[in-house]
Amino acid sequence: MAEKHFYEQVKYTKEYLLPYLQKQIPEFHKRKVFEVGCAEGGLLSVLQEMGMQVTGLELSDERAQIAKEKNPALKVIVGDITDPSLSEKVGEVYDVIIMREVIEHVQNKYAAFSNLEALLKNDGYLFISFPPKHSPFAGHQQIGKSFLKAIPYLHRLPKPFLKIIASLFKEEYGYIDEIKLHYSTGCSIKEFELHCAIRNFKPVKKDLYLFRPIYALRFGLPTIKLPKIPVLHEIVSFGCETLLQKKSF
Repeated sequence: MAEKHFYEQVKYTKEYLLPYLQKQIPEFHKRKVFEVGCAEGGLLSVLQEMGMQVTGLELSDERAQIAKEKNPALKVIVGDITDPSLSEKVGEVYDVIIMREVIEHVQNKYAAFSNLEALLKNDGYLFISFPPKHSPFAGHQQIGKSFLKAIPYLHRLPKPFLKIIASLFKEEYGYIDEIKLHYSTGCSIKEFELHCAIRNFKPVKKDLYLFRPIYALRFGLPTIKLPKIPVLHEIVSFGCETLLQKKSF
């Protein structure tokens, strides 16, 4: 599975994220990049091959070790984006920070954004993508094995009822606890925009998706964007993808 994740990260970077960043960020190839939640390091390995200076932060020691095995030259720090001493431990600031599918798992978002601000240079760029808290699959129920993985808004149903259903369909123990946890730590678009405003991260480009770009790689689905419709976009959008720039006050 780790091998699969690494090569998916590489393919996604080459086919979508790298062209996106090159188009939106002037002289991207000259920038110093920090990735929060770098997992197996596929994205950073692609950038490093281009001669870019890159660093990864990964909460899971196991995934960080896999990243180093796949690319021994890669610098990966095992740590937590909410750690109050993280900036001191990292000891550098960056031109670009990338944080894909991470913020929805972070309990203390205020601390996370505080560190993002500290690690990013003035006029630096922050790329964040996440499934909104009230979206159809915010519980990450797709990790299941039965038909439950395809049911939108499953995470909104009462936990005792879900546990009975999961047991009947032989889902793994802890499946319901996990999707409920994902839902509880989720980030709404409104909350995300508030944290960005507090830190003076100004949007450069923002897109909401019904079918996200990663779905083309995983499921062969077309990428479909959504208009920003107040309230409705919180519950319909499968993903929010934003490039921001840090502005000094």
